[in-house]
Amino acid sequence: MADRGLEDLLRPLAGQVLGVLVRRYRQFDACEDAVQEALLDASVQWPDSGVPENPKGWLVTVASRRLTDQWRSESARRRREATVAALEPPAAPAGPLPGDELPGDELAGGRDDTLTLLFLCCHPALAPASQVALTLRAVGGLTTAEIARAFLVPEATMAQRISRAKQRIKASGTGFRLPSQPERSDRLPIVLQVLYLIFNEGYTASSGPGVHRAELTVEAIRLTRAVHTLLPHDGEVTGLLALMLLTDARRAARTRPDGTPVPLAEQDRSRWDAEAISEGAALVSQALASAPLGPYQVQGAIAAIHDEAARPQDTDWRQILALYGLLERLAPGPAVTLNRAVAVAMVQGPRAGLEALSTLDGDGRIARGHRAEAVRAHLLELAGDRGEARTAFTRAARRTTSLPEQRYLQAQAARLTPRDR
Repeated sequence: MADRGLEDLLRPLAGQVLGVLVRRYRQFDACEDAVQEALLDASVQWPDSGVPENPKGWLVTVASRRLTDQWRSESARRRREATVAALEPPAAPAGPLPGDELPGDELAGGRDDTLTLLFLCCHPALAPASQVALTLRAVGGLTTAEIARAFLVPEATMAQRISRAKQRIKASGTGFRLPSQPERSDRLPIVLQVLYLIFNEGYTASSGPGVHRAELTVEAIRLTRAVHTLLPHDGEVTGLLALMLLTDARRAARTRPDGTPVPLAEQDRSRWDAEAISEGAALVSQALASAPLGPYQVQGAIAAIHDEAARPQDTDWRQILALYGLLERLAPGPAVTLNRAVAVAMVQGPRAGLEALSTLDGDGRIARGHRAEAVRAHLLELAGDRGEARTAFTRAARRTTSLPEQRYLQAQAARLTPRDR
């Protein structure tokens, strides 16, 4: 099996296996370490021996044995250090002993504890950044280095953040169970935000050699489906699932064979996933008709308008502009303003779009990134200011950490460079 194929298999299994172990043994930190060791064993053994018939059961068994070894070693160490003969041996961990045989449904992969693990990682005792980082690590299966790159912080800093998050969960004494309905309602916005961030990191990788990382978008959709199954009448859960499906439906057309990004207006729409578009549009319609309006529903509606246009010129930009105006009232932020500026340009002209974009010039939340400069460059070119557009494309290329986007932006700048006659 190719390394990439093995990674795509192991990543979603990481959260499932960790969920099983934490439910049984409670000790989040020790269980997470055991799962990582089991994943490492799999990455070494499976390319030669082949993938077992039940990969999840294999990982659960190996990780449980790791816990057995760890606790036996700790028990022996404590006994050696004991100075009083009457000392009792260390208490057994909560739940069944690691050597106990696992129930058949766990080994067969019939039970999935990932959703419970997801709500645990979004515990209110954690800061938002820690919730996201821990979920990406424990549920999304990202390495600490990958999470650090996504957050643009040193790996050691991210490792400390994740370690502190696990210790906070341990100190909280929270059992491994789905929260009660009131707790779920309070924690749900955090859960949805984390899933949205995982999806976005997969759909538009913040760094590295690829535009997207399909294993993250697939896992984000899978987890959001699980939340939707739990809360089928929640409009925002439905809206987020629809948004993910409608956005991911374009994945096959987003890059050229060499990995270069393809702008939305230039994509081959015959390569879009019609089944995902149909499902996503139906979910948006359902949510808008039956639930209080929320930001994810509005974003899903915008994505549906894009996806249902047979040609770029068929896109109903006036409706998109109206929806962005509504979104600015529901969930104001620089990303919304940035996207609204594009809609303004498509309806009222590029100069009007540039004026709308100028409201972000002093916003530090977006000034350090490349997207505002890339949009500015595009609108400047539409307005006929090729020199300024070239400068903006160059600035954007310098600011991105995504290699395909960097190459694309550099090519756009080069295209606008005057040629000697």
